[in-house]
Amino acid sequence: MILKLLSYNIRFGGRGRERAIADVIGAAAPDLVVFQEATDTRVVEAVAEAAGLPRCAARRGHSIAYAGRLEVAHHAWHHPAGSRHPFMEIVLADQHTRVFGLHLSARFSKWSERRRAREMRALLDGIREHQEGFHVLVGDFNTLAPGELLELSRMPRWIRALVWLSGRELQRDTIQMLLDAGYSDGFRLLHPSEKGYTLPAWDPSVRLDYVFLPARDAARLRSCDVLDAAGAAAASDHLPLLAEIDLPTATA
Repeated sequence: MILKLLSYNIRFGGRGRERAIADVIGAAAPDLVVFQEATDTRVVEAVAEAAGLPRCAARRGHSIAYAGRLEVAHHAWHHPAGSRHPFMEIVLADQHTRVFGLHLSARFSKWSERRRAREMRALLDGIREHQEGFHVLVGDFNTLAPGELLELSRMPRWIRALVWLSGRELQRDTIQMLLDAGYSDGFRLLHPSEKGYTLPAWDPSVRLDYVFLPARDAARLRSCDVLDAAGAAAASDHLPLLAEIDLPTATA
């Protein structure tokens, strides 16, 4: 079975943009959407209904939520000590596929990257308790991968100021930590030379949204693409990331 998995930061809860968000999702026709900044349960429910996704779960004030057409056996939010946002565990009905939705602290600076690295360490420790079988990590990581370019001149002034104040250099510890832990960066794996920018939607200039798989399962990733659909710039400040993953069978 191929799972079409969409990761989408809908910005500040998405209120007032439900129809636009649903249109972007509908054009992608995913099986499962993992949201970030989905803090308004009514928005998630409205978007799911408008996009034709019969199942959803959100919690007031929590960043991560989901909507989908597949049956889900279990979902839960876990909040390890040291992380700003809880991560979400979604267990599909096959009982051996888990999707973890993540949203790390924002802001660009040397100090905020140290905080994200602490969060990632706590999240990885938390996920180890729940990662039986095949699993995927998706979400807005708010950081750069090692070696990737930040087109600083195109970023808002407040971001340029933070980078300048922190020494004009950004650390890349968080993504490196995931790579060292045995995960593969899905987009970069399939698109080694493409930029893959996801923010801001109206003039993409930085890649903050990711799909990670354990390296041992990287061959299961069939596609991973940034979607710049019509209306995406009005729906959110992030472009969504769509991955197609060949799920293992119960005996795999």
